[in-house]
Amino acid sequence: MDQNCVLQRVILPRDEDPLDVRPLYLDEPDSVHCHVASRRSTTVPPSAKVSFSTYFNAFPASYWKRWTTVDEVVLRMAVRGTGRVDVYRSRPSGDIIHIEGQYVRDAAEWTDVEFTVSLKPFEDGGWIWFDVFTDDAPLEIREAAWTVREPLPAQTVAIGMTTMRPVDAVIALRALGEDKAVLDVLCKVFVADQGAVKVRDTEGFAEAAALLGDKLEVIEQDNLGGSGGFTRGMFEAIENTDADQIMLMDDDIRLEPDAVLRSNAFARAAAQPVIVGSHMLNLYSRARLHSFAEIVDLNTCFWRAAPGAVTDHNFATDSLRDTKELHPRVNATYNGWWMCLFPREVVRRSGYPLPLFIKWDDAEYSLRALEHGFPTVSLPGSAVWHMPWTDKNDSTDWQAYFHTRNRLILAALHSPYDVKNGIVKHGLKLTLRHLLSMEYSTVMLQQKAIEDFLAGPSLLFDSLRTALPEVRKLRAEYSDAQTLPSAREFPPPTFDQVRAEALLQPSQSKITTAKRAAKSLLHNFRSPAPDAAGRPQMNVPALSARWFLLGNLDSATVSTADGTAVAFYKRDPQEFRALAKRAARNYRRLGQEWDQLKRVYRAALPELTSTESWRKVFES
Repeated sequence: MDQNCVLQRVILPRDEDPLDVRPLYLDEPDSVHCHVASRRSTTVPPSAKVSFSTYFNAFPASYWKRWTTVDEVVLRMAVRGTGRVDVYRSRPSGDIIHIEGQYVRDAAEWTDVEFTVSLKPFEDGGWIWFDVFTDDAPLEIREAAWTVREPLPAQTVAIGMTTMRPVDAVIALRALGEDKAVLDVLCKVFVADQGAVKVRDTEGFAEAAALLGDKLEVIEQDNLGGSGGFTRGMFEAIENTDADQIMLMDDDIRLEPDAVLRSNAFARAAAQPVIVGSHMLNLYSRARLHSFAEIVDLNTCFWRAAPGAVTDHNFATDSLRDTKELHPRVNATYNGWWMCLFPREVVRRSGYPLPLFIKWDDAEYSLRALEHGFPTVSLPGSAVWHMPWTDKNDSTDWQAYFHTRNRLILAALHSPYDVKNGIVKHGLKLTLRHLLSMEYSTVMLQQKAIEDFLAGPSLLFDSLRTALPEVRKLRAEYSDAQTLPSAREFPPPTFDQVRAEALLQPSQSKITTAKRAAKSLLHNFRSPAPDAAGRPQMNVPALSARWFLLGNLDSATVSTADGTAVAFYKRDPQEFRALAKRAARNYRRLGQEWDQLKRVYRAALPELTSTESWRKVFES
């Protein structure tokens, strides 16, 4: 089979994969278990029905219909044994339609089978898949693929990976090097190594490097964050290779190598250059789809799930066939850079990422590319496993600085609306919540972020190297930022647990919420209990650390979101008042100077994203 005709291979779990990934590849009834001989070969047992209506093996027809020049697909496979193969499609509503089927009755010889399916009815949604039924003998399937009759133009991919976790990076590099089809489309893999422990010194690197050969290039540089690491890969690919596509990829992932091939094929078939994003699967619960498609709401300047997108979907309990919400086509406005592919022309015309260190660089880039005429498509069936955002709370730790500053930069550059009043109101409300929660370090970092945004864009490149050390130094002065392994490091709590249970219940009434806020505010102007600074009143789990509970306490240990440590929160009325005044002053300035700041940041955008500006960063 000509690999330039292949859009999407039918694939099966790897030997090293845990069993809980099987529902992403095979829809097996409880009493049926297929024998997986390899990534491309499986045997369906006698008297069974197995469906390939799964996340990785159904064909997302509506995305190919909407964004590519492909008007029909051909399902090809080799089969041996006895049974029947039937092809189905779905409507945007999730209704299922049988298309065509064929009996197979040759137990001794391999038979080539193919089905042609038009993409004409898939404008608004729908998938295509096949089911296998067996009689009194097994049926073997190998080399199944969704293809086109005429080859797509060949295009190569350069991958840019940034790493602070070299062990994870080595695993990802090995997964790339072990698949020959992936190697055939790769022209280069650039690793921007920014960690204290180097990739070259990590166990397994030599084996991974041997698989990739001269296609691998490791570049050791200062920690310039995600934007500095990803831009380095993009920069090297554009400046020093003739790659047609550049793919950015996190290091802390588990890779499905076929995602590289599917993104590559989709971009090759696209009717116009598009950014091709991959979905995020849950690294800790492997059959769960965490992120399907996302947008930036330019009215509020926050990211969220795209309209119609399913989040945290568990394929182990709810199959693709049975989940109607998965069948409409969903439009994204950006895709996270856990895995995302850019045609060369997109980078050439849109420029390089902003020097934001981390957070919002991926969203900003897609919005800017869209302004140049290049949309983002989050492609079903192309995905990596990554730690879900719900398992960490990076809006309150050191990353709060980058969340706040970079969101303001994105809003100033790209929102067509008058958002300053909404940003100010939301910011003041958020500040009060953090203050009532005794999260003083978070408020301090947010205020520093606003002040640095107000200072303008001229120091953004310098901040790639300076912002993180400054943020960590400032944050270390606050007790809510200092962690210990467990609450057992502290004396037992003093607070009445019965009273605590009442405070844990969120209010459904605006009046009750207002009364709680007023009560908590008054409490924060009183002096704390004498022993509160040395002994927590409560041990508060991360999920319960809400303002309406913490706002009534003088001290508490609060667990981190990942459960690995606790911090000791201590109420400080003096710090509360100082930070509240600082926030009021900063948000007043933000509202007054917003329109001028928009003009300044937009005027600076060409220089902030230029080749020469980034060249200076890397050469220094």
